[in-house]
Amino acid sequence: MTTFDDALNHLKEENIRITPQRIAILEFLANAKTHPTAEDIYQAIAVKFPGMSVATVYNNLRLFTEIGFVKEMNYGDASSRFDFHTDPHYHAICKQCGKIADFHYPGLEDVEMAAQQLTGYTISSHRLEVYGLCPDCQKGGNN
Repeated sequence: MTTFDDALNHLKEENIRITPQRIAILEFLANAKTHPTAEDIYQAIAVKFPGMSVATVYNNLRLFTEIGFVKEMNYGDASSRFDFHTDPHYHAICKQCGKIADFHYPGLEDVEMAAQQLTGYTISSHRLEVYGLCPDCQKGGNN
């Protein structure tokens, strides 16, 4: 699993400029447990960087995604969410409030092999999501 320090060292090795905004975005992602949107990240760090635009956040997220520090999670029309934890894991998503929780489960590589054999596709990856109500919504906390 990549840590904040690993990511920072990789940026230095690649001669990518280490700006205060870039560090703040990376640090926020590394500590986030909520799979934030670009807007969430912008709102959280804009206080420290009043002149920063939301485009700066998007540009850095694109860079981090290309490098492989971050996974972009697309859900149709909704805003993308970003996950700093790129080790293999799955997501439980609350149907009411949209909260996303990570969970680990043995790899499902056999699903990829079965899909390849049944469809003739060359399968390169898979994504598992389960949907329900988070503990807060079950208690009525997010109605």
